[in-house]
Amino acid sequence: MKLDILAIGVHPDDVELGCAGTLMSAIAEGKKVGIVDLTRGELGTRGTAETRKVEARNAANVLGISIRENLGMADGFFQNDEAHQRILIQAIRKFRPTIILANAPEDRHPDHGKSAKLISDAAFLSGLRKIITEHDGAVQQEWRPTYVFHYIQDRFLQPGFVVDISKYMDKKIESVMAYTTQFYNPDLNEPQTYISSPQFLETVRSRAMMLGKRIGVDYAEGYISEKMIGISSFDSLIQHTT
Repeated sequence: MKLDILAIGVHPDDVELGCAGTLMSAIAEGKKVGIVDLTRGELGTRGTAETRKVEARNAANVLGISIRENLGMADGFFQNDEAHQRILIQAIRKFRPTIILANAPEDRHPDHGKSAKLISDAAFLSGLRKIITEHDGAVQQEWRPTYVFHYIQDRFLQPGFVVDISKYMDKKIESVMAYTTQFYNPDLNEPQTYISSPQFLETVRSRAMMLGKRIGVDYAEGYISEKMIGISSFDSLIQHTT
């Protein structure tokens, strides 16, 4: 299946927190969208790899995406080396996305920045025909996405552009809450963590509100681009009154 957009997160729930609204907006436009999780999030304080697998499937149903796969890399201990790059190159060539949405370039969790570099490097190397990978016994064709955009996670990073997600904010929160072991759940007897307080979810909504305000809409998600963004017409710009 060729995808228009492939969202990649190092942990299940990264994509939901970072770019769920953008994905749902793209799906509403008829685009094919998928998610690849690099790890199973097995080092998380709450829940298990097994519960997060179920939660990721439930979140995917909320989002309405076409495909979701997990590459099974080691949470916390994966590296940006040839072995891991080849695993990701194989996935990129399998889905042939035009756009990749990736983890933040740097963040509170060191896995986020580490995976951002891994994703960027693999996206470039995927376009080199002399790097040979196979899928289902067949040699894959080289493929390089047109863009790699990094979504913003816990730390605020200045976005190069933002996407209006006003219609999808509530659904975004619903997709996040599909991870019942990770976020606020008063019925769960698990240790409290940085992301399990009700206040954390308020910050997710507040961040989107702040970015939306900058372009005159209710909610938005921000992105950092690795290369200059061009437009073919001023009509591509969102009109706002501020």
